[in-house]
This record gives sequence, structure tokens and C-alpha cells, in this order.
Amino acid sequence: MNTSFASSARMAWAALRMLLVLTVVTGIAYPLLVTGIGQVLFNDKANGSMVEVDGKEIGSKPIGQSWNIKGTDKPDPKWFQGRPSNSGYDPLTTGSSQLGASDPTLVKNVKAAKKQVAEFNGVPQSEVPKDAVTGSASAIDPDISPAYADIQVERVAENNGLTVAQVQKLVDDHTDGRTLGFMGEPHVNVLELNIALKGLAAKS
Repeated sequence: MNTSFASSARMAWAALRMLLVLTVVTGIAYPLLVTGIGQVLFNDKANGSMVEVDGKEIGSKPIGQSWNIKGTDKPDPKWFQGRPSNSGYDPLTTGSSQLGASDPTLVKNVKAAKKQVAEFNGVPQSEVPKDAVTGSASAIDPDISPAYADIQVERVAENNGLTVAQVQKLVDDHTDGRTLGFMGEPHVNVLELNIALKGLAAKS
């Protein structure tokens, strides 16, 4: 009986020591190591890739945001607009609408959005690109296609007292190519583009 109890006690003590060691290694040491590496080698990304203007954080580069008229849900004609967002660009509730390509609701919504985007930008519906009327899988995509940016140029220029050539140059300067030259598609970060737009408009 005593031998059995002593054996069980040794096993329990060994298990407890292992629990303590693994807790320290995986619960403290490893997270601290990874956090330290992130802060040293990838400080900007580790801290959310925050974008600052005049010392004030105004957004995160990889997270899209709405560009509406203050206090409304209407898009502000002064700014470049991003992709539609099923979550209102809330990073805590990301996700797509989960509607299939042939779903009647999606088809109806896309048609309505296409008409709205065309009218808002003063272009034919045939020029409205797909990303202007469909949300991304995350609902917080920060980028738009160059084609979507291009159809917004005249509207943005007119509402900011700028020339079309000035605004088009902004779009061209902020268009990034495919990652590593072959992954993904060319894209424009809306936050960075609108920051540059604000700076240009302020100088005019």
C-alpha cells in the first residue's frame, strides 16, 4: 500500500513539474520570444501598421475604413471610396455575406450597387469594375483595383478643386504591382491614397 502510494506521489510530482515547465516554456518564454522578434524585426507590422498624420493615428494600412460624409452613411464625394463592406469595416465582425454567385439577393444587390457607383462617379455602368460592387471575404479589404480608382478620378478632382491630371498622377503613384511580380493583382491602398489627396488639396 505504501509502495503504491509513494509511486503515485512520484508520478503526480513528475506530472506537476512537467506542467510547470511547459507552462513557463509555452506560456511565458515562447510568447515573449516571438513578441520580441516581432518588435525588433517587424515593429510596424507587429503594432498594426498604424498610419499617422500630424502625429495622430488615423487608421491601419491593412484595414479598410468608410469614407462617408460625417454623421451619415452616404459616401463623401471628396474621397476615394473602398470596396463595399458587409460589416461596415468593423474589424471585430469580419466576414463575407456568404451569398453564392447565383443567389438572387446577391444579384439584386450587385445590380443596385453597380447603378449607384456609376451614378456617383458619372460613368457608364459598363465601366464599373467588380470590386466596386462586391465585398471581399474579410469585409475590411483596404485596397481597390486601379480600374476602380480610375473611374473615381474625375469626381474626386472636381470636389477637391484639383485637375484630373493631378489626381490621376496620385492614383498612378500609389498603385502597387503584383506581390513578388506574380502573386495577386495590382492594387491601390485607399487610406494612403486619400492621405496623399488631402495633402495635395491642402497645397492648392
